[in-house]
Amino acid sequence: MITFLVCLAILIVGYFTYGTYVDKMVKLSDDNQTPAVRLQDGIDYIPMPWYKVFLIQFLNIAGTGPIFGAIMGALFGPVAFLWITFGTIFAGGVHDFFSGVISMKHDGMSVSEIVGIYLGGKMKTVMRVFSVILLILVGTVFVTSPAGLLKSMTGVDQIVWIVLIIIYYIAATVLPVDKVIGKIYPLFGAALLFMAIGLAGAMIIGNMNGTMVMPELTLQNMHPDGLSLFPFLFVTIACGAISGFHATQSPMMARCINNERESKKVFYGAMVVEGIVALVWCAVSIAFFGDSLSLQAALAEFGGQSGVVGLISKSLLGQVGSILAVLGVVACPITSGDTAFRSARLTIADSFNIKQDTFMSRFKIAIPLFIVCIFLTTIDFNIIWRYFAWSNQTLATIFLWTATVYLIKNNVNYWITLVPATFMTSVCMSYILQAPEGFRLNATLSNGVGVVVALVLFGLFLVNKQKFANMDIKKNA
Repeated sequence: MITFLVCLAILIVGYFTYGTYVDKMVKLSDDNQTPAVRLQDGIDYIPMPWYKVFLIQFLNIAGTGPIFGAIMGALFGPVAFLWITFGTIFAGGVHDFFSGVISMKHDGMSVSEIVGIYLGGKMKTVMRVFSVILLILVGTVFVTSPAGLLKSMTGVDQIVWIVLIIIYYIAATVLPVDKVIGKIYPLFGAALLFMAIGLAGAMIIGNMNGTMVMPELTLQNMHPDGLSLFPFLFVTIACGAISGFHATQSPMMARCINNERESKKVFYGAMVVEGIVALVWCAVSIAFFGDSLSLQAALAEFGGQSGVVGLISKSLLGQVGSILAVLGVVACPITSGDTAFRSARLTIADSFNIKQDTFMSRFKIAIPLFIVCIFLTTIDFNIIWRYFAWSNQTLATIFLWTATVYLIKNNVNYWITLVPATFMTSVCMSYILQAPEGFRLNATLSNGVGVVVALVLFGLFLVNKQKFANMDIKKNA
């Protein structure tokens, strides 16, 4: 239990120390008008109170990510705490902060356009396609998975639930951000926080009375299938450490922040809170089942992470836990799916300079997205979805390199993004070379190639530092 409490303290202290340091790297001022104020249109650019923007951002980036990923990460043992804690502070928090701030400095621009500004036109084209595909994949999975769960809970045909969820998604995608998302997201975000606090309290009490025992930190890999810590742990736990999906979500809230000085609380703060949620779920999964083998058996017996969420929540929190479990496995994925499609709409609109001031202009972009979604729900999606974990971390890596150029260009400490960008490059390259859904090469060879590629990119960035500093940036922040 000491390990858990120390990691929790580090996350909180990290927000107030390293988060403050990162915040000082950019020139944020109360005097600068944000896009929400300057470009207010009553649809996507709407200034909202910081606490509401924070809760929306938190639920946007969280969903079931810090729950499901943390449960699978718990199979590695308490060593997973280190990645959640230090990954959140030095990688995820930095990634989310700059994805929001740089977007805000460029009028709320989508991630693909930001990458194009700082890494060039070719990367912009790649990112436009890559990010839209990724968002549609996320949205589709978060149609089918909650629909399947609702079918099992109610007996109502899955097709009915799919239709109802898609209707809701269309509304959330095209209506003004404050009409649907702005009203229900803060409530769901607060409920997700309440769930984490309740579970943490139950776990601490259980440890004190001896009904649950939390193993202390060990660097030993406890995964039952023998998956190596590097790179698998760093891809298994994405939300809760660092996730590229967040870079697609931050621009939405960059269009709603009322004051630039609120950026640290909204972007870095939401990531730290997500890290805390992931830490709680990772810890309670280990403490509840006792060891990795028992957790793995429970995952098989109760139908995966959603079943384990229901079992733990009901056992530790009673009837309230059952309600929160439904929120976690049904409502949370739905609230990630709708913002995925909204982000896809904004990305396409930014790519083709399509104004979104009329209902029909938004509807014309949204409908093709949902036609693709409906088609994807009719096929076996499991094989395609295996690549999401790697794609997600690759997107995060690309944005970290983008943020590095931004910091070089603005003559501030670029090491805060260069180091995590280099590390994540090694993770992504090593993973795709040896993973079952990748090239299945020897682990030693794959890890070696990953390190070499990361170091080459690291060297190229340092060699071209002056070139980045002098290059002409449109709409330079």
